[in-house]
Amino acid sequence: MTSAQSAAQSAAQPSAPAPLIAETARRVFGWPSLREGQIDAVQAPVSGQDVLAVMPTGYGKSAVYQLAGTLLGGVTVVVSPLIALQDDQVRSLQEVHRRTAVAINSSLSEKETEHAWSTVEAGEQCFVFLSPEQLAKPSVVSRLAARGVTLFTVDEAHCVSSWGHDFRPDYLGLGEVIEQLGHPPVIALTATGSGPVRTDIVERLGLREALVLARGFDRPNIRLEVVRHESDDDKRRAVVRQVIDATGPGLVYVATRADAERYADALQAEGIVADAYHAGLPDAHREDVHNRFTDGTLDIVVATSAFGMGIDKSDVRFVVHEAVTDSIDSYYQEVGRAGRDGEESLATLHYRSEDLGLRTFFASGVPSKESIARVYAAVKKTPSISLTDLADALELSPRTCRGLVNLLEEAELLTSTASGLTAVGRRSPSTAARIAVERAEAQHRVEKSRVQMVRGYAETLECRRIFLLGYFGEDLPDPCGNCDTCTSGLAYEEFARENSDDASPVFVVDSRVTHKKWGTGVVMRVEDDRITVFFDDEGYKVLSVEAVQQNRLLTVLPA
Repeated sequence: MTSAQSAAQSAAQPSAPAPLIAETARRVFGWPSLREGQIDAVQAPVSGQDVLAVMPTGYGKSAVYQLAGTLLGGVTVVVSPLIALQDDQVRSLQEVHRRTAVAINSSLSEKETEHAWSTVEAGEQCFVFLSPEQLAKPSVVSRLAARGVTLFTVDEAHCVSSWGHDFRPDYLGLGEVIEQLGHPPVIALTATGSGPVRTDIVERLGLREALVLARGFDRPNIRLEVVRHESDDDKRRAVVRQVIDATGPGLVYVATRADAERYADALQAEGIVADAYHAGLPDAHREDVHNRFTDGTLDIVVATSAFGMGIDKSDVRFVVHEAVTDSIDSYYQEVGRAGRDGEESLATLHYRSEDLGLRTFFASGVPSKESIARVYAAVKKTPSISLTDLADALELSPRTCRGLVNLLEEAELLTSTASGLTAVGRRSPSTAARIAVERAEAQHRVEKSRVQMVRGYAETLECRRIFLLGYFGEDLPDPCGNCDTCTSGLAYEEFARENSDDASPVFVVDSRVTHKKWGTGVVMRVEDDRITVFFDDEGYKVLSVEAVQQNRLLTVLPA
């Protein structure tokens, strides 16, 4: 650890009292009050403790690192995956809050990059925004280490988890970067994350005795509805009709790029100011859609999951899902873009059970043993080879090569350091490939099981909000009264049945269990007749409590 880091952490002891944090929020940032959990999330890093804060979209995650960075002083690194999001945060800190902030990314010229570095190295307090790709460069890490980093923030931290819905390989190296910087206090932030994802984030980033906070998932102003359809044509007509009849800005999420353009065209034909957004469109078009939606000149965006990260628009009145998502995590994150102003909003899922097949198809497949063996053999033959040189030598695209390397790293068969890639152990390429494929198959099963959890949400008879909050580990004591199953009365009937005197769950949420066949897992949901468990190598399984008890299928592990 550098002397600057040691001094900063020493000065931070003991933890900043809540009144000082609240006063700094008012005086520096103009925030009259803070939400539950924000003060705890600030106190932890200021006292030298790592923290994982799981807070929904619009809850104020950025306020956590902005306050902690201001109180700690020095350099606050913020890892952010999108250049547009980095630029928005820098602009807000500079223009609104009068803080020194820079972004260092691939959009800058060489001169602009050096000017940004001169700001970082000037010795004053500074927020520096970097992508994980930038932090993969040894020169960038070296300059940061020489300057000294007092706070390290990982935004969209679920991207580091292979169990998460938005896994990004470039996040895998951040744990090592944190150590190279002397492990300053770390803030990991995400808007979504079930129990297994949270555990994965803590382990992969190497967080030490981390405070894990999950707050604010209940958004009672958002009405939750599921509309079931028998045919695809009926569903398409219903989606278009709902958007035509709706008021206020809205988002329509679809599964494919073709659907994004098809629905946008249909809405435009009805006189709706709508446009499509997906990864296949030119950057200029996507930026234009983003800007027009944000400033209010575009009413409806029809998009794939590519749209949404970093959207700062409080008056979205509805979010329509034309098809199921790949997980509850991604669904609730997208739903959370509605009603951030606290006003009444609507989230509607248009559901056909046949759509689940498409999502299962999208779940990542398993690479061939031959391709994995080739990569392992090449690294074993040339220790410390760079990823770029490896891709060139094997005539693979950088993305494909990165994916195969990540899989081998996941299986602990390769290590990646600043000097390059190195094989672990003395295994043959065929043995390494077999081990890696077994790991990939386990991950594939997990991804498919997440799709089945979406089915559970779409087909449940209980309160939909109870289902969603339970998935994220939050308890809602009574039906919400603001979802379609509550309105129909089904949720109250289900609630009464599950809470009758003869309903006596024997398992506890978040407890660790082991199954004779599927190994260790975590209890995610407990109902009177069934239990949902996330198994490390199998994903989500819904088990009959009666069968579990009669056959002694599960054993509760010591806490």
